[in-house]
Amino acid sequence: MLYKKGAEAYLYKEECCGRKVIVKKRIPKLYRVPQLDEKLRYDRTVKEARLLSDARKAGVPTPMIYFIDLEEATIVMDFIEGEQVKTIIQNMEEREKKDLFTHIGMLIGRLHNAGIIHGDLTTSNMLLSNSKVYFIDFGLGDYSVAVEDQGVDLHLMRRALQSTHYSYAEAGFAAVLEGYKKATSKSEEVIERLYEIERRGRYHRER
Repeated sequence: MLYKKGAEAYLYKEECCGRKVIVKKRIPKLYRVPQLDEKLRYDRTVKEARLLSDARKAGVPTPMIYFIDLEEATIVMDFIEGEQVKTIIQNMEEREKKDLFTHIGMLIGRLHNAGIIHGDLTTSNMLLSNSKVYFIDFGLGDYSVAVEDQGVDLHLMRRALQSTHYSYAEAGFAAVLEGYKKATSKSEEVIERLYEIERRGRYHRER
């Protein structure tokens, strides 16, 4: 059953061996040269599978991968029975929100410690299930230990909060940074780069 359509992939909700699974299939792009399209879908499937696995090893809950079909650019993974953070925070108390976003900040710090950039840190890509926060959709992710890339990752998280949770964006992001500082020794350097990235953005908008 088609569960969700994305720009790069379709998600199907299926059942396999008595378990609910998500089948993520990268779709061919007709505007690309076929050989290039095949290579891109292959490479991105491999990378996303590795990112999901390495994130789990780093202590960040992600869906368990059951099967990868590289010829079909498909990943079969566990279906997480949970709710998007985007949805549930609307009904949470202030203390609960702060605790949740502090924990999210710690998880981002663990990713960065492992040299993982998520690339799309939005509350739509975070699921709360059995008191755990799962990070999903590493399709735009990459490997990097560069302070610039980690700063951009945090910047995108802040932008996502501002666009989706405007009234709580500042308090929420402050909690994210609080958790981030607890998780990584590079936090001061990365946060300073985050502010520099934001200053650059303001400068270009004002020109």
